[in-house]
Amino acid sequence: MSDPHNSSPDSPSPLSGKTALITGAAKRLGRDLALALAAEGAHVVIHYNTSASEAEDAARQLRAKGTQAWTLQADLSDARQVEVLFPRAVEMAGPLDILVNNASIFPKSRLETLTPEELHESLGINALAPLVLSRAFAAQRREGSILHLLDARMMDHDTGHAAYHLSKRMLFTLMRMMALEFAPLVRVNAVAPGLVLPPPGETEEYLKRLARTNPLQTHGDSADVTQAALYLLRSRFVTGQVIFVDGGRHMKGSMYG
Repeated sequence: MSDPHNSSPDSPSPLSGKTALITGAAKRLGRDLALALAAEGAHVVIHYNTSASEAEDAARQLRAKGTQAWTLQADLSDARQVEVLFPRAVEMAGPLDILVNNASIFPKSRLETLTPEELHESLGINALAPLVLSRAFAAQRREGSILHLLDARMMDHDTGHAAYHLSKRMLFTLMRMMALEFAPLVRVNAVAPGLVLPPPGETEEYLKRLARTNPLQTHGDSADVTQAALYLLRSRFVTGQVIFVDGGRHMKGSMYG
């Protein structure tokens, strides 16, 4: 007997026709995730803060794939803008099937000098904004999937990015709580990338230099992350999980260097 949950290679993707909101989708991993979803036939609301031209360019690329795309500006450091972001997206695109909390900031900070303002900024953008958006998504009371972008380094003690580290650990805990509380209608998972993209201002030499820090002795790329994300978004029986896309780096217990 055939399995009704397994599609043939010629079957449409289970993501085809779904509508997603992706935060920080104008550049880098967010843009790649938007393109990957469009390739699956999904429609995408591209959230951005200051990268208006990049967002419009990404939307044109998505439309060229035959899907619908919208751009939506909001500053995730402003709680009032976060509160209205989800309803604005629904007004544009209709009910949402997928939420990808990708946007984040990565400021340098150390525990001994960390200010309350620095911590609040990282928590606000990296953890509280995803919480507000995810609650609004679950309040639709319809089946759907939430994906959070974490960071493999959250398993270490990243002394140079204390506020970022704390915010990603908070988002990890929130992901597990959401997976329990938003079930059975909403599945909630996460991808934790490691050495796949150089930080802003760095080149590919950064990746090559640090390839030694993971068991596989190499680095990945954005396609490795998007494939993991698509798996989690397609899978109907997976929730509360994190896929580490990091060459095994999270098992070593020391910083990148």
